[in-house]
Amino acid sequence: MNTAYLVALQQIPGLGPIRLKLLLEYFSDSKLAWQASLKQWQEIKVPQNVIQAWQESKKTTAPEQLLQQILDDGIRVLSIFDPEYSLLLKEIYDPPIVIYYLGDNLEVFKRKSLGVVGTRQITSYGRLLTEKFINILAGAGLVIVSGLARGVDTVAHQETLKAKGQTIAVLGGGLKQIFPAENIKLALAIAQNGGLVISEFSPNEPSLPGNFPARNRIISGLSVGVLVTEAATESGSLITARCALEQGREVYALPGPVTSSQSMGTLNLIKQGAKLVTSAEDILADLGMDQVTNTETRVKNVGNLSEAEQRILDLLSLENRQIDEICRELKLPAAIVASSLVKMEIFGLVKNLGGGVYLKLI
Repeated sequence: MNTAYLVALQQIPGLGPIRLKLLLEYFSDSKLAWQASLKQWQEIKVPQNVIQAWQESKKTTAPEQLLQQILDDGIRVLSIFDPEYSLLLKEIYDPPIVIYYLGDNLEVFKRKSLGVVGTRQITSYGRLLTEKFINILAGAGLVIVSGLARGVDTVAHQETLKAKGQTIAVLGGGLKQIFPAENIKLALAIAQNGGLVISEFSPNEPSLPGNFPARNRIISGLSVGVLVTEAATESGSLITARCALEQGREVYALPGPVTSSQSMGTLNLIKQGAKLVTSAEDILADLGMDQVTNTETRVKNVGNLSEAEQRILDLLSLENRQIDEICRELKLPAAIVASSLVKMEIFGLVKNLGGGVYLKLI
């Protein structure tokens, strides 16, 4: 398949991956499709507005020059016809025909990947748990796929790099219009440390709101499962979760405090059948990967507890306690006690025995 003409076709407004795939199946080659007659395009029922856009593009675009300009900007091009293309992504209903990317390690497409997404308005609870999960998951060898957005996405990429793992950032705009701007350095760090920054959008296309649902299907499409660590009811990360379900991928969700609006999305996912996870080991076991021994990690985390959390843990050292008893004895609000216990249970410090009774594990 001629890459230059494939790129030229891909940049025609309205010619999405499904229509482009049909066009290529009809003509068998991208150059033949680009150079075809108006009558031929009409015969295969391409919408008139797309035909007009194609004709305008032919007047102003030289495919070989277009491709060379992209390559000169340091951007690489991968098509669905190339052997390096992700086999997992190729399985979805509407895989991108062309992927633009930064980085040189296409081998990450061959490794098991996990999508990690969540709210842009991340709380201290969401940040802490995302960091802890990513540290273990990336350390266990999973490639972490996310969207480079503010909040959970940013933390997921940053923690993967800290763990010396590989991560893939999927953009909702072109690679010359990286958004948000404060993550440009992060994107470059991903590309320079064995990961990839990818997009199906033309390099100069801005990150428009309508692009993100399309971006989300790629995050889930590259992954064997998707973990949502924190999300409100209207969070865009829930679109990624729906894409994952439609694509036959697993969906994992962390429980959060019922008093937090940023936990309502994950709690609703759990109600709808997402797998509730309280440790990274839950995910590794579900994926058939070697579990990471986390006893040392749990002990280390004791030093990171807040004053309230430490007081609760000290009280549970004496004997098991019901949540109402903890509130009464420590004179702490129920919301603080509940959220503290959820966090410590995820760390493996305590266990809910049922009926609101908690046991200290270490």
